[in-house]
Amino acid sequence: MKNLAEKISASELEVMQVLWEAGDALPLADIRKTLQSRFDWSDPTVKTLIRRLCEKGVLRQEKREVFYYLPCLSRDEYNAWAAGDMVNRLFKGNAQELVAALVKGKGLTSGDIDELRKMFKVEGD
Repeated sequence: MKNLAEKISASELEVMQVLWEAGDALPLADIRKTLQSRFDWSDPTVKTLIRRLCEKGVLRQEKREVFYYLPCLSRDEYNAWAAGDMVNRLFKGNAQELVAALVKGKGLTSGDIDELRKMFKVEGD
């Protein structure tokens, strides 16, 4: 997972977002239409991003009536990698510092904190 996730650029991530949101394989035309409505990207730009993702092994294509594209990496897998990468880069691997920064910066609501407490609650407490 890490090797695939770390290869994705910011622009390529936008392609991945389109596919993750769709939840299914999409043809180039549908990917292009969505990205062009969001970013006004040209056809060659979208094709280049998709080609790069395929070359990196992050997307795979299936030949049907036209080529359809599917992610080889789930959104959850990417998010787990990205969160770990951020903690390592910004907080020297200390996740507590990340949470402290979110609390101090008002990035967490009281509801968020309650949800975190439930997640970390150990059975028998």
